[in-house]
Amino acid sequence: MTVETHGFQTEAKQLLHLMIHSLYSNKEIFLRELISNASDAVDKLRFEALADPSLYEDAPDLKVRIESDVEAGTITIHDNGIGMSREEAIEHLGTIAKSGTSQFLNNLSGDQKKDSQLIGQFGVGFYSAFIVADKVVVETRRAGLSADQAVRWTCEGEAEYTIEDIEKADRGTTITLHLKEEEEEFAAELRIRGTIKKYSDHIAVPIEVKKPGSPKKEGDEEGSEQSDDEPEYQVLNSATALWTRPRNDIKDEEYKEFYKHVSHDFEDPIIWSHNRVEGKLDYTSLLYLPAHAPFDLHNREVARGLKLYIQRTFIMDDASQFLPLYLRFVRGILDSNDLPLNVSREILQGSPAVDSIRSALVKRSLDMMEKMSKESPDDYTKFWKEFGAVLKEGPAEDFANRERIGGLFRYATTETEGDEQTASFADYISRMKEGQDKIYFLVADNITTARNSTYLEVFKKQGIEVLLLTDRLDEWTLSHLNEFDGKPLQDVAKGELDESVLGEQDKSEEDDTNNESSGVVDKISTHLKGRVESVRETRRLTDSPACLVYAEHALSPQMRKMMEAAGQPVPEDKPVLEVNLKHPLVTRLGESDNDAKSSELAELLYDQATLSAGEQLDNPSLFVKRLNQLLFESAP
Repeated sequence: MTVETHGFQTEAKQLLHLMIHSLYSNKEIFLRELISNASDAVDKLRFEALADPSLYEDAPDLKVRIESDVEAGTITIHDNGIGMSREEAIEHLGTIAKSGTSQFLNNLSGDQKKDSQLIGQFGVGFYSAFIVADKVVVETRRAGLSADQAVRWTCEGEAEYTIEDIEKADRGTTITLHLKEEEEEFAAELRIRGTIKKYSDHIAVPIEVKKPGSPKKEGDEEGSEQSDDEPEYQVLNSATALWTRPRNDIKDEEYKEFYKHVSHDFEDPIIWSHNRVEGKLDYTSLLYLPAHAPFDLHNREVARGLKLYIQRTFIMDDASQFLPLYLRFVRGILDSNDLPLNVSREILQGSPAVDSIRSALVKRSLDMMEKMSKESPDDYTKFWKEFGAVLKEGPAEDFANRERIGGLFRYATTETEGDEQTASFADYISRMKEGQDKIYFLVADNITTARNSTYLEVFKKQGIEVLLLTDRLDEWTLSHLNEFDGKPLQDVAKGELDESVLGEQDKSEEDDTNNESSGVVDKISTHLKGRVESVRETRRLTDSPACLVYAEHALSPQMRKMMEAAGQPVPEDKPVLEVNLKHPLVTRLGESDNDAKSSELAELLYDQATLSAGEQLDNPSLFVKRLNQLLFESAP
């Protein structure tokens, strides 16, 4: 018999070391993870057997069996599910978190409590066995393969594992944990029973344990003829799919444990929705919103979706057809009686039934968020911090629901304090001034830049609230939303301001200075010819000398930077320079008869406005030189 030794990947070694040496506050969680994996293996056998019933191999009664030996210090988990071939064992057991180990490790903080939660959250549940075991042996044979094509995988929690060919009469997988001396309490029968009832009662597969007082099984192979001394087993869990039970009969603790089963998350969900639909379509859905985002949330290529069942038969893990990508953080299951069993993913995507169910599940998901935002605003604030950036993809992907999605958005504003994003569009509208018919917003790189922006000067003077947008997606998102509750969205750095923003006094003063302004404006236009679209007197500024204003539908500096970073072509949009005629710098420029001096001051105005707009200067050193010269000349 050939025994091969393989090494883990370098990153996998680090993760395995962390799994072994982390101090978990709740070590018994390893049994839940292993039972969940066994349940998944049984579900996958059911699905494959729909097309090939011979995979049952004359053993159609599917189950998971847990055995323990306190004296030997072992726990064994058997399942007669799909099993693994040699290649699958190497792929799935020899590679930890193969789709993103680097990113996973980058998220580890060194805080053992937080890191332990991270591990469960990102689906490396099998390796939780090493929390309590110093040696793990896996014997497995894939359904449909001959008895001599089974394999044994052994690892002692170090940098290597061994794999060898063995004979195994029954299909499925047997995992034997050799417990560490200090962890042998977990082999106690009462401890195992309590853990199963606590964490795995909802599992639809029967979980068997030895009956109390039943004799110990001595070397008999499972499935052999039962003798008088052979132990008897009993099903410990309810073995009923939780989502098929009436909602009134299910406790909150059961909902939470089921969420942990389907998501492999160690933390409770923040909210859930359980619904049964009958009529034209017949299906049950159980949807959850997590409390924390996974490390790869922003990777749109990672497979995500609901667990799909058809008449309680497992079909697939990541049925992505039933929720759009902007809701990829939603977890749960869908059990339908209406979808054909033999359809391909492509046919599913084009099925009217799928479209109808998808629409209903999107509505349920948005309902959950709206309910949380109204009834538990503190919880919603935490949820928004975790998933708000993904939710902002919604208006572009889901035109029909764009206003409902927009109603879930939260922003900082000129009326809120700090950098907390707490104000909704509805909050903003409720505080709008009489006569105001637009929702004003400002795009900036960060909240400090936003709060000190020159574009806010006239709005602060008139007491008009402005939304402060500092996330990368904000401007792109609002370009697809356009309006909310019938009120257009207006970037304060683009286009001309409405008369409603200016007070009566401002307009009268503007009329008095029209004749005086033309000379200064013309002089600046001459000096900046080719640099700007035009020069005009400002209606935005009260304290600053100048600002750049782009056309209504032009790209903002922030959007231009994003497109340039992504390698996208960026159109050349010349801005308008607005100048404050009352500012001393502009007054000095207008009074100067020295053409060279006027040109220097005009360039200085333009550079200041460029910096205020969040753009980079072409020649920073020349700007510093001009500024120093101005300071030197102004010094007494």
